[in-house]
Amino acid sequence: MKAIQYIAFGDSTVLRLNEVTKPIVQDDEVLVRIASTTVNPFDMKVRSGSMQKMLNIELPYTPGSDIAGVVEAIGNKVMRIKVGDEVFGTTFGGTYAEYISIKESQITVKPRNVSLNEAVSLAVPMVTAYTLLLEAAQLQSGQRVLVHGAAGSVGSVMVQMAKAIGAYVIATASGEGVDLVKGVGADEVIDYKKTDFTTVAKNIDLVADTVEGETQTKSFTVLKKGGKLISLVSQPSAELAKKHEVIVQYLNSTPSFKKLDFGSQLVDQGKIKPHIAKTMKLEQAAAAQDLVSAGGVNGKVVLEVS
Repeated sequence: MKAIQYIAFGDSTVLRLNEVTKPIVQDDEVLVRIASTTVNPFDMKVRSGSMQKMLNIELPYTPGSDIAGVVEAIGNKVMRIKVGDEVFGTTFGGTYAEYISIKESQITVKPRNVSLNEAVSLAVPMVTAYTLLLEAAQLQSGQRVLVHGAAGSVGSVMVQMAKAIGAYVIATASGEGVDLVKGVGADEVIDYKKTDFTTVAKNIDLVADTVEGETQTKSFTVLKKGGKLISLVSQPSAELAKKHEVIVQYLNSTPSFKKLDFGSQLVDQGKIKPHIAKTMKLEQAAAAQDLVSAGGVNGKVVLEVS
């Protein structure tokens, strides 16, 4: 089968299209013929080698974190998934390929009212949003949430899921992203290039940070006492947390079909909608990664595999 791999860390030029061995299904796994995957910022962090001390990646490495496709075989212990099911899910590595053998616990049947490409664009964002909003923050209806980077793939799903939970959502975006975020239901959208968000957002229960840097630091001032600042990109300051009497956390999300099922119900109800920025071929993975690295992409860049 074909797969995108690299044998050394570096920029996008290390990516190569190779022929590799088709995976073998274990008892608790399913074999999926991959229709599509996506490009996530995490892919480039791994490719650069900057995560190597934490992850200890073995080379050659096939990148990718999410899949949508059709099940071709199942292991002896698989119960929920059947051959022929259209599924989607998340994992760590191996999705820039024609096939993957993935644990049943990491995938689920895709929502009925979206395509495979649309489903894959939602996989990582829905798992991440669930992990932050429900597992970490335990968000409640009526709470006030500030979502930074809300026009991005994770941010836009975060807005939609928070609204579905019943929160009042304030979001930051810029340019065309402002209309996108308004379109997915944010109660207030702040164009951060024109307005200092700290002059608008007040008495916030939860800040969902996908930006870090100065934005993260300034976010402490808009939180109520006992509020939470949860970041997907860097560890917030413990010193500032103590000063402002708030709770902080740097979050890594873990795959789970239960998180996907929760999001899928909202997709079926029309409460979460996908947004694909661009669709490219697997063979264009290097160009696709460069596009995402350049920034300013609102929505997901999808790689079609077959």
